[in-house]
Amino acid sequence: MTNITKFAQRLGNIPPLVNAIFTLWIPAVWISCLLAMVIFADLLPLYDPFESDFTALKVRGSPEFWLGTDVLGRDIFSRIIYGSRTSLTVGFFAPVCGMLIGLFLGIVSGYYRGRLESLVVGLIDIILAFPNIVLAMCILFFAGASIVNLIIVLSITSIPANTRIARASTLTYAKRDFVLAARAQGASHLRILWREILPNIILPQMAYILSFMSIIIMIEGSLAFLGVGVPPPTPTLGGMIAQGFPDINTDPHITFLPALFLFLTVLSLNLIGDQLRSRVAVRESAI
Repeated sequence: MTNITKFAQRLGNIPPLVNAIFTLWIPAVWISCLLAMVIFADLLPLYDPFESDFTALKVRGSPEFWLGTDVLGRDIFSRIIYGSRTSLTVGFFAPVCGMLIGLFLGIVSGYYRGRLESLVVGLIDIILAFPNIVLAMCILFFAGASIVNLIIVLSITSIPANTRIARASTLTYAKRDFVLAARAQGASHLRILWREILPNIILPQMAYILSFMSIIIMIEGSLAFLGVGVPPPTPTLGGMIAQGFPDINTDPHITFLPALFLFLTVLSLNLIGDQLRSRVAVRESAI
C-alpha cells in the first residue's frame, strides 16, 4: 500500500465534527470577522489608508504598525482592510448581478427551448470565446476603470456559468410530475416558471454563489495586479501585491501579507461553498 493510499484512507476516517470545523466553521469565522472589519472599518482605530509616514518606510510588523508599512509608509493592515472592502464589494455585487441575469436566461431557454434556447446558447458561447481577464481588460480600457464598471464587466463574465446551471436545472425539473400536473390543470407558463420551477432551482443556484464570489475576487485581484483594476490611491489587494512585488526580495511582507489575506478569503469562500453544494445535493436526491 502506497503512502498516498494510506494518506487518503486517513482523510476518509476524519470524524465529521473535525471535518466540519476545518471546512465550515473556521472559514465562516474568518469571513465573518473580515466582513465585520470591512463594514465597520470607519469606526475602528485604524490608520488612514491614504496617509504616508515617510519616517517609517517599509517597516516590518511592530506595536505601532501591526503588519508594517508599504513603500510609501502607509499602514499595511489598514490598507488590507479597506482593500478587502473593495474586493468584497465587487465580489458580492458582480456574482449576484450575473446570477440574476443568468437565472432568467437559463430558466427561459430551458423551459421554452427551440429558437430561444439556440439564441441564448449562442450568446453564451460568444461570451465564453473570450478569456475572462482579456475581456475585462478590453472593456475597462475603453470604459474606464472604476468600481461600477468593474462590477458590470465581471457580472458579464459570470453570466455564462449561471445560465448553464439554471438551464440544466430547468431541463430536469420541466419533466417532473408536478410540472406536468400543473400544465395539465391549465396553469400558465409564467405561473409554472414562478411557482413550480424557480423555487426548486434557486437554492442550487445560490449554492454556487460563494464559488463565483471567490472567482470574481481572484479576477479583480488579477486585474488590479495588471494595473487595469480600480485605479490608485484606492487600496485593493491586487494593487497592494503589485506595488510590493518589485521589493519582494528585500521586503516580502509588503506583497505576501495582502496575498495571504486574499488566499485565506478565497479558500474560505470555496470551502463554505463546497459545504453548501453538498447539502443541497443531498436535498435534491431526496426529492
